[in-house]
Amino acid sequence: MDRDFSNLYISGEWRKGRSNRTLEDINPYNEELILEIQAGNSDDLNDAYESSQSAQKDWAATLPQFKQQIFEKAANLMTENQEEIIRWLVNESGSTRIKAMVEFQAAYNDIREASTFPLRMNGVITPSKTEGKENRVYREPLGVVGVISPWNFPLHLTMRSVAAALATGNGVVVKPATDTPVTGGLLIASLFEEAGLPGGLLNVVAGRGSEIGDDMVTHPIPRFISFTGSTEVGRHIGELAGKSLKKTALELGGNNVFIMLEDANIEDAVESAVFGKFLHQGQVCIAANRILVPASRYNEFVEAFRNKVDKLQVGDPEDPKTNVGPVINEGQLKGILKDINLSVELGAKKVMGGTTEGNILEPTILTEVTNDMPIASNEIFGPVAPIIAFKDVDEAIKIANDSPYGLSGAVHSASLENGVNVARRIHTGMVHVNDQSINDEAHVPFGGEKDSGIGRFNGDWALEEFTTTRWISVQHKKRNYGPFFS
Repeated sequence: MDRDFSNLYISGEWRKGRSNRTLEDINPYNEELILEIQAGNSDDLNDAYESSQSAQKDWAATLPQFKQQIFEKAANLMTENQEEIIRWLVNESGSTRIKAMVEFQAAYNDIREASTFPLRMNGVITPSKTEGKENRVYREPLGVVGVISPWNFPLHLTMRSVAAALATGNGVVVKPATDTPVTGGLLIASLFEEAGLPGGLLNVVAGRGSEIGDDMVTHPIPRFISFTGSTEVGRHIGELAGKSLKKTALELGGNNVFIMLEDANIEDAVESAVFGKFLHQGQVCIAANRILVPASRYNEFVEAFRNKVDKLQVGDPEDPKTNVGPVINEGQLKGILKDINLSVELGAKKVMGGTTEGNILEPTILTEVTNDMPIASNEIFGPVAPIIAFKDVDEAIKIANDSPYGLSGAVHSASLENGVNVARRIHTGMVHVNDQSINDEAHVPFGGEKDSGIGRFNGDWALEEFTTTRWISVQHKKRNYGPFFS
């Protein structure tokens, strides 16, 4: 996969953007320049959308087995280029090799699941209440899909939309996050190009949100916008799309709870909580953002949790043994530190961590946290674990639901049914019993409630999101219109 990723991918060609601005792709760990990209502007975006629209017509009519062959080739190319892809994730997004492998496998599963879609574009024939008529419902592609992808899991969270959109017969234009233009778009375009995807169908326009962000949504060609990112930006995208009555899938922020019930096995709960909090430095929308522990076992949990966190290796994400690497950039780091300091001023106790070196923040634990402190009420997106005490299950549920977000969550209990009963009382799109909150499977619905977004990704739910249905009725014999012509 020998490709110069300093170019954009538009109309089946690798070419320079026409903006007078450049994007600097920076390694978050050593802050070295990886590459520089001439950004795309609105003219580039228009070319991309027009190209995708033109190519989509033939692609929609392509026989399903030929679509599947391309997806199978793309999946094989991922396997053949696994080490290079892992290296890009480490260098561009600050992923530890552990997290990069998790992300690689998730993106691979996205392609494999999507490869089944061309033969799952099922319609139905239903009876009619009119004599001599039958009703046919056809499932068809939407046309062109705009994908705006994030920087934290760029390969996976872009691939799940791109693969689903293409497999259901759509054209695609991707705007990757400016921190991760390669793993969030250009690398994916290279894979599909080599796999034989028709030129012009998939386009990647790397550019600044201030220059092309709104145009991605308001351009007249795309009928569907898939966005993963912050609630603030997602709400703006929803407003723009709503003006043109465009369909959206918005996977937004999360303030996910991890609840350990009184009867839980503490070793299992601690291990789950540490993984769910510190994978990718906590920069995961479904990370455990608030850890809720019964007051009767609070000190026991804190001690066990601290001992486990103290053993995590922090530093160079290239080292296979590293558990916690850098946050994405200095601005992100400053925001995390601000929330830590404000919470400490309000009474939280910092029991470990909090020191920085470059963009690395030592794993941090805060105790005596209340739900209204910034470290608990905000989506932290960093390696900070606030631990909150509760007196009974009802209070735990109240704390859990006292948030505008509702994306993921976890419950630990010795009784599986008790865990499920508690899970069902949490107003969130996904909850995992006796596990942690970071789960995503390519065939299971993924999405949130409340300010965590609308729509569902993966499996049958992605098929529904990335397609539309048309009703065509067939009158087999002359219809009697009754008294109209009497």
